[in-house]
Amino acid sequence: MAASKPVATVEKTVEKTVSKVAEGAKKVAEEVTESPKPDLNKVVLLQAFGWDSCDKGGWYKIVKEKIPDIKAAGVTHVWLPPPSQSVSRQGYLPGQLYNLQSLYGSQEELKELLAALKEAGLVPVADIVINHRCADAQDENGVWNNYRDDVSHTGEKIDWGQWAITGDDPEFNGTGNPDTGDDYGPAPDLDHLNEDLRSHLKDWLMHLKDGIGYEGWRFDFVKGYGPGFVKEYVLDTVGEGTFNVGEYWVDLRWNGSDLDYNQNDARQTIVNWIDGTGGASSAFDFPTKGILQEAVKNCQYWRLRDENNKPPGVIGYWPERCVTFIDNHDTGSTQQHWPFPDSHVDLGYAYLFTHPGNPTIFWDHYFDHGHREVIDQLIQLRNRAGITAGSKIEILVADHDFYVARINDNVTVKLGPRYDMGDLLPKEEEGWKFALGGTDFGIWEKTA
Repeated sequence: MAASKPVATVEKTVEKTVSKVAEGAKKVAEEVTESPKPDLNKVVLLQAFGWDSCDKGGWYKIVKEKIPDIKAAGVTHVWLPPPSQSVSRQGYLPGQLYNLQSLYGSQEELKELLAALKEAGLVPVADIVINHRCADAQDENGVWNNYRDDVSHTGEKIDWGQWAITGDDPEFNGTGNPDTGDDYGPAPDLDHLNEDLRSHLKDWLMHLKDGIGYEGWRFDFVKGYGPGFVKEYVLDTVGEGTFNVGEYWVDLRWNGSDLDYNQNDARQTIVNWIDGTGGASSAFDFPTKGILQEAVKNCQYWRLRDENNKPPGVIGYWPERCVTFIDNHDTGSTQQHWPFPDSHVDLGYAYLFTHPGNPTIFWDHYFDHGHREVIDQLIQLRNRAGITAGSKIEILVADHDFYVARINDNVTVKLGPRYDMGDLLPKEEEGWKFALGGTDFGIWEKTA
C-alpha cells in the first residue's frame, strides 16, 4: 500500500515566539537537505547511569574510573545524569538549578569527571530537565510555586515566582502564558514563552558549559514545551554543530496487546519535533525500540521493514537525526517499564550497530549484565565498515522468523531463529567473511 510522505510541521505558538524557527515547517522529511557535520554522523553514545546509580555512592567517581574502558570501546559521547539538586533521588524533579551537590556526587567531583572525559577525547552531555522545576516555598494558599536561589553564581537570579509557571498548569496556580506542550503533573510547568525565563535558563546552561564543562545537552520530556525553544537553547549556548538529543517518548499505536504494523504517525511526530528544532537537536528513536522489541519477543521479524522497504522506525525517515537505543533508565534498569528481552540484548545491539542512526549503549548492559564483549566487537565492526548515521541500507527479506539487510554493500546482518539463509548466505568467494554472531543473529563483512 502507498504511504504518504512524512511532512514536518512546527507549532504556531512557538513560531511567533522564537526567532528564525525553520520556515520550512511543512517540508517533506525525506527531502530535508541539511545534514549534520561528519562527526555527528559517527556518534556512539553511552548512557553513563541507570535508575539506581544515585544510590551507589560517589557515582561521578565510579564513571571517572571507567573512562579508560569507555574510551577503548570507541564511545564518542557520554550522557550523564541530571546534575542539580532534586526532590527525587534520580534528579528529574530539579529545584535549585545552580546547586550541583547531588546524590551522584559533589560539584567538584563533577568538574573533575568532565575534565577527565574531555582529556580522553570524550564529549560530556548533560541531562537537562527544564520542562518543570520544583518550588522551594508555598504561597498564601499553600501551593508550592515560589522559588529560592541560594547559590552564588553569575547571571540572573532564578528566585522566580508564580509568573514563571504556565497559567494553565492545573495544580500550581501559575500566572504565566499557556503551556506550549503537554502538562507534567508532578511539578510546575515552566513558561518558556517568557523571555526573562528563557534568558535565565540560558545563563544556567552557559554556566554548565563554561563553568562546569559540559559540551552538549540531552533534553528531558521535550513533549512538554515547543521545539523552537530547544533550538534557541542549543544555538545560544553550545552552538551549532554540537550533539544534542531530545527525549520525545511518543505513544505507539496498539490493537489491544498487539503492536500495529504501521507506526508512521509516531515516527512522523518525532520528525516534526526534530524539524521544529531546526535540526539543532536529534531525538531518541522510540518507534525503533518498540518495533524491534516486539519483533524479537514474538518472532515477528516482518515488522522490521515498512511499506517502502525501509526501516520502520524514525531511522527510515531521518536517520541522521536519530539516536537509537534498546533500553534506558526508564524502560529497563530496575524500573522495567518497557524492557528489551534479556535473552536477545546482543541481537538488539547487533541491529543498532549495523543500521543507520547513532546508537546508544546502556551502562547496565555494558558494565553490569555481561554484554560488553559483543558490544565492543560491534563498535569495531561499525568503524571498520564505515557505517554512519546516514548509511545506505537494503532490506533483502523480512519474514516472521528471518530478517536480512545489507548496509553500505559491505555488511550483511541476519536476525531471527531461521538457520537456512538459502541464496542470501554471503559467499566467501565473493569476498564475504563471518564477523560475529550470537543468539538468533549473525553478521558478515566484505573484505574485498
